[in-house]
Amino acid sequence: MNCHWLRICVVGLLLVSNNVQAALPVIEPQTIGLDPQKLTLIDAVVAEGISEKKMPGCVVCLGRRGHIAWLKSYGNKQLEPADVPMTIDTVFDMASITKPVATATCIMLLIERGKLSLSDKVSALIPEFAVNDKQDITILNLLIHQSGLIADNPISDYQNGPAEAMQKIYALKLQNPVGTKFVYSDVNFILLGDLVKRVSGRSVHEFSQQEIFKPSGMHETGYLPSEVLKARSAPTQKRDGRWIQGEVHDPRAFKLEGVAGHAGLFSTAEDMAIYATMMLGGGKVGETQILTPQTVSLMTQGYRVSSGVRGLGWDKQTSFSINRGELLTESSYGHGGFTGTVLWIDPELDLFFIFLSNRVHPDGKGSVNQLAGKLATIAADAVLKSTK
Repeated sequence: MNCHWLRICVVGLLLVSNNVQAALPVIEPQTIGLDPQKLTLIDAVVAEGISEKKMPGCVVCLGRRGHIAWLKSYGNKQLEPADVPMTIDTVFDMASITKPVATATCIMLLIERGKLSLSDKVSALIPEFAVNDKQDITILNLLIHQSGLIADNPISDYQNGPAEAMQKIYALKLQNPVGTKFVYSDVNFILLGDLVKRVSGRSVHEFSQQEIFKPSGMHETGYLPSEVLKARSAPTQKRDGRWIQGEVHDPRAFKLEGVAGHAGLFSTAEDMAIYATMMLGGGKVGETQILTPQTVSLMTQGYRVSSGVRGLGWDKQTSFSINRGELLTESSYGHGGFTGTVLWIDPELDLFFIFLSNRVHPDGKGSVNQLAGKLATIAADAVLKSTK
């Protein structure tokens, strides 16, 4: 096991323009109300997961009160063609964590700025979509996955480029009556990404970079990573005979040229900690206000769906919540990604939990949701009662 122990950072050491702190300070767990003895259980759970080949390696990060209390890398980020150790600055394909962190956050900003409303009909914004009884689907329906649309349309619909792929999506038929059944759907978020571009004039890549990530100090987060970030990325599987590294794993996002509402985001554990801290801070990180507290509340409150509770872009309590653990509070919200990524944020505990892996490397057979859930339980249990 290759472990990188906590790096003690000086507050304000890495500053960028607009007084945005580039990285959160890393401090001892007990100074922010976490039991260090309980946190040591993380090592054993991760070691067991690696020995059982649930993932080649991972990075675990957690914290509260604007600080990181645990930041460690384990195992390898690459097994084939040769072993390469995991490091805490490894860049990961975030897969479906793209949905809340990039796309839904962009949508919430546009709502906050009066450019959109949850009750807006998608067909009013995308006239081509107003066919096959889809005229009543709202932005809210897309965000909570009760649009009535299919989970994924055929990959063959994407073979002739993004423009034709979107026309295929606009022409889809309903699978269920609008607003009646929770069906987790990539199509919903591909449409939301399209809405970001139609309303703002910028792609979800451009808008999220300019309005969320750069102002937050998340300098290693975004779509279409640079060559430097690609070199630090954890590889996933092979495509067309070569290893996918720093290139989106999701086949539909790949066909959409790497920029889509449902997948395509890359990030690091430390950058995800900045995002989580922003959300826990009522939309503020450092001196920069990304979202208003009211927008954060609207985004993360519970919305009853047919088989559980969702947030706007977030999971709260559904069949997908196996990676949530057992001790996070009802206020918590989070999401997982197909490649082996997990993020949960708990406002009541003022706690964030991040688990990043490339569990699909090398053969797609890894499985980490239950393991991540165990780790989230350890993290929540470590919060000292006197500090809740």
